[in-house]
Amino acid sequence: QLQLVESGGGLVQPGGSLRLSCAASGFALDYYAIGWFRQAPGKEREGVSCISRRAGSTYYADSVKGRFTISRDNAKNTVYLQMNSLKPEDTAVYYCAALPTGYVYTCQLGSYDVWGQGTQVTVSS
Repeated sequence: QLQLVESGGGLVQPGGSLRLSCAASGFALDYYAIGWFRQAPGKEREGVSCISRRAGSTYYADSVKGRFTISRDNAKNTVYLQMNSLKPEDTAVYYCAALPTGYVYTCQLGSYDVWGQGTQVTVSS
């Protein structure tokens, strides 16, 4: 059974940093492109960053470019999202998700079909 588990969320002051982790179980992560998505209260879920199977391609939403970095360690079956210079508008539940094998790499939310339970990130003073 494919499972993804996010961790690393929490409360941080504006300008601070957090590193989110997305750990996979039940499958080898290197078969899948992985995306990070977030959903703020009252808003639709949106794509934040995605990484292809072998990290050859990455995508960042304009709102996080230059502040967030996605990476993967296939040996540890984990994908990371390093978030720096956090802003209050980054407050959301962050989810990681896997793109089905055989799909062309994309960061379109609707293409991802295995989701973690989410981790809360709150940026506030």
